[in-house]
Amino acid sequence: MEVRPTAFAGSWYPSSPATCEKEIKQFQADGQIAAPSGSGHVGGIVPHAGWFFSGAIACRVIEALSLEASPDTLLVFGRHMHPGESPVLMPSGSWQTPFGPLPVDEALVAELMPNFHFKLESPRHFEPDNTIELQLPFIKYFFPDASIVAVGVPPAESAMAIGRSAVEIGQRQHKRLAVIGSTDLTHHGANYGYSPHGHGPRAVARVREKNDGPMVTAMEEMDASRVLTQARDQHSACCAGAVAAALTAGHCLGAVRGETLAYTTSYAKSPGDSFVGYAGILF
Repeated sequence: MEVRPTAFAGSWYPSSPATCEKEIKQFQADGQIAAPSGSGHVGGIVPHAGWFFSGAIACRVIEALSLEASPDTLLVFGRHMHPGESPVLMPSGSWQTPFGPLPVDEALVAELMPNFHFKLESPRHFEPDNTIELQLPFIKYFFPDASIVAVGVPPAESAMAIGRSAVEIGQRQHKRLAVIGSTDLTHHGANYGYSPHGHGPRAVARVREKNDGPMVTAMEEMDASRVLTQARDQHSACCAGAVAAALTAGHCLGAVRGETLAYTTSYAKSPGDSFVGYAGILF
């Protein structure tokens, strides 16, 4: 089985298993991230900045999911995309992580591929993508025996159809499923060409109130259509298609409500005029 090499290990997250595990244990001890209050969770939304900025949030969402779910396959949605682009899929092989390779569920992918016009990648030919890769060490650590179906999803109505189809196929194949959607929230400041709220702490507060707050609410209410609209109109998510696909898949798996475990911005770690929002949501 061919293995897709990492592109961000050693920079955005540690490359060695010992250091990865050390950071994961530190994330688990982070008292600022809430424990889930409910049960029966089937998925979550996680951020994808470097582990220094948002790793603790992603880790704790995936850890919380692992305490309840024992999936055969995780559906992982991500990718920075424009509405008119084709969804992206690697149909075979595995993804390398510091904890060992994470295999593709080739049987599920084989049925999913004919339903949509995918751009196909391979372990040898692919575009590096942090949105999915940064979640894979957590997935391999907390779900060591699972496989994945990792899909890059554009922010379009087709995102919901992809999420729904993936679940229907998995259930038809009698797979136990869980789902992860990867997005960061508002990118504010000169570095991103979007500065309607000025600068400094006041800008952070306004982004939370006007941009990220409504997006988080839409995700908690699992309203995939509103996620797409708000991301388009308010610049409040960089991977809205991934969120819409994940929320739709979660609905198909029986989830009715999301719970926010954490929200922060990169300003908390590195104050500056440009910053990004991060949320961790379990559903």
